[in-house]
Amino acid sequence: MKNVSYAWLDEALQSPLATEVRRRIFRQLVESLVYEKVIPCRSERLQGEERLYVIETKQKDGQEVSYRFRGVRTKTFGRIRMTSGSVRRRLGEEEGEAVSLRQFLLDLRPILKEVDESKLVQFIRELEQTWLKDSVAQFVRHRDGLVLAGSDYNLLEHRIMDGHPYHPSYKSRIGFDFEENMRYGPEFAEGIRLVWLAVKREEALLSFGEADPDQFMMEQVGEERFAEMQAQIRAKVRRPEDYIMVPVHPWQWEKHIVHHLQDYLTAGSILYLGESAEEYGAQQSIRTLANRTHPEKPYVKLALSIVNTSTGRILAPHTVQNAAPISLWLEGIVTQDPYLRDEHRLILLKEVAGLSYHPPAPELLQADTYGVIGCIWRESLESKLLPGERAIPFNALTALDVDGKPFIDTYIQLSGLEAWVTKLLHTSVLPLIHLLYAHGIAMESHAQNMVLVLKDGMPERLALKDFHDGLRFSRQHLTEPERCPALQGTPEYHARVNRNSFIETDDVLQVRDFMLDAFFFINLGELALFLDKYYGLAEEAFWSLVHQTIQAYMQAFPDQAERYRLFDLYTETIEVEQLTKRRLYPDTELRVHAVPNPLADIRRQEENHAIH
Repeated sequence: MKNVSYAWLDEALQSPLATEVRRRIFRQLVESLVYEKVIPCRSERLQGEERLYVIETKQKDGQEVSYRFRGVRTKTFGRIRMTSGSVRRRLGEEEGEAVSLRQFLLDLRPILKEVDESKLVQFIRELEQTWLKDSVAQFVRHRDGLVLAGSDYNLLEHRIMDGHPYHPSYKSRIGFDFEENMRYGPEFAEGIRLVWLAVKREEALLSFGEADPDQFMMEQVGEERFAEMQAQIRAKVRRPEDYIMVPVHPWQWEKHIVHHLQDYLTAGSILYLGESAEEYGAQQSIRTLANRTHPEKPYVKLALSIVNTSTGRILAPHTVQNAAPISLWLEGIVTQDPYLRDEHRLILLKEVAGLSYHPPAPELLQADTYGVIGCIWRESLESKLLPGERAIPFNALTALDVDGKPFIDTYIQLSGLEAWVTKLLHTSVLPLIHLLYAHGIAMESHAQNMVLVLKDGMPERLALKDFHDGLRFSRQHLTEPERCPALQGTPEYHARVNRNSFIETDDVLQVRDFMLDAFFFINLGELALFLDKYYGLAEEAFWSLVHQTIQAYMQAFPDQAERYRLFDLYTETIEVEQLTKRRLYPDTELRVHAVPNPLADIRRQEENHAIH
């Protein structure tokens, strides 16, 4: 990569774009703090639905300080939506725009009950790093004119750089310094070469389905490079057959493995083999890379010891082991289900192989080795598309281009708003609720786990991905439990640091709410608010279209009535994760709160209308 220049950094951080980013972070921060009831907040009615929200606290010297913003409580899960351009800070008689994220959270300290102070400090850093990294990304985007319109799927994975629409520390990437973020952040589209290692087979956990691991590795690096690497292994150890190759992210090698796994390097349990000949590019999720030299080859999802949004980005060994079995299971379901296979032609980007290095380590030092060397190979979208089809990441639906226009505007103008949205809901909602109702499987279908396939500008079909830790089910409520593979359970060490990371549960409500949270609350929720703001499609009208889509499905499959009651999508409230609260309090319990379900409100209105 070319050397990173700091010459324009001050210009980027002093630009109006940096101010916009700061205001966005403040907006997502206050919205989520109030919505999740993390802090006390009073509100006063203004005109119409708008309210003035006031957060009151005191400084150490007893002086009163308050933060104020205007907002509305939306019809979309009761989300708080800020309507004022900025948050205002009042100290004594002085009032002005709140410009310091650090000062804001320090001011809130007295009213953050039982907050973990070390986590508060960490959260401040995450917010400030988000401001730095997103300000730079937006500056480069506008400076270089990185337009979305006309970009293919791989380019959109670089140019859609909005990050999580709800989480305030959506681009923290704690662990990446400024240069590393420029080198490895997806927005900057730099070429990346993997570092290849060989590790002892007896200390590796493999998930290759029916494939031969060595043959598979040869296909990934090419016959010539594979022979070179095998020669390196033979030159270093007596029994080369005792080792297996695995790629790692170059940052992971330089910043973590070299510094924390010296004992394993010294003992010859890990061998360095050099860089890949092929070039990769980071996708939006940062740790998933696409092969640029051979785009048809699998994507690689790599362990990365950074923190972004809510969690560290390592690859838990048990999820790597589960990757291929889960993909084969889902493939079998789709292949034998005519509704998914023929009517929706659902695409699964299967995880065809996985490898995790899991050496013995003292429990005290387990964080140094657990999940830090691992790779999951996922099918590329390239070979899945038919002539005339075009793929876009699902979060492109709420993206704005550099000129401020919605990316989807061209498509909507071609067919009309309601027709396009109706087709979109048919394409996206139906396969997901069918997997839930007909099979008992809830997919974690947030924006990065879904790809929308278009034809002639209209939604045509859906591609799903990221299955190794991105679904949930209750085995006893599966339609065909005998087909479900035996999966590795969540180890206690992992559960302690991430209480919400599990696939199997006995609680059917946790299955239902898993999909309602990821797909309906985040994905469709953001789309509802976006279409209201940019196209005047009222939230109630949007959720009515969702309701009509679900009802049409239920009428087509009346024999599933019992399943509709079991996985009730019309429940009055659903439990969703408190993503901001998780950043402030220990992960000793599930952090969820009950929120109103817009589908329940729509159905109630329909029933009342029928009565009258």
